[in-house]
Amino acid sequence: MANHFSALKRVRTEERRTEINRKAKTRLRHQIRAMRKALAGKDPKATAAELSKTFSMIDKSAQGGIIKKNAAARYKSRMHARVKALATA
Repeated sequence: MANHFSALKRVRTEERRTEINRKAKTRLRHQIRAMRKALAGKDPKATAAELSKTFSMIDKSAQGGIIKKNAAARYKSRMHARVKALATA
């Protein structure tokens, strides 16, 4: 256990930040699941509407350090490829 006042404050701060980061990551996962569900439904209009919300959330998560920059790029690239495949089919 921490003994210095600064170390005690750091423990409190980390607990708060951990909770915020956990909620942000959960929101991101739920949005990605919603996007995958829209893709499974094979409705191009619903998928296109969901795509912009998902991309926005992915970008914000990468900017905030919830996920890494390359992971965000990978998610976006794969989703966009699936949306394009759905639109052409």
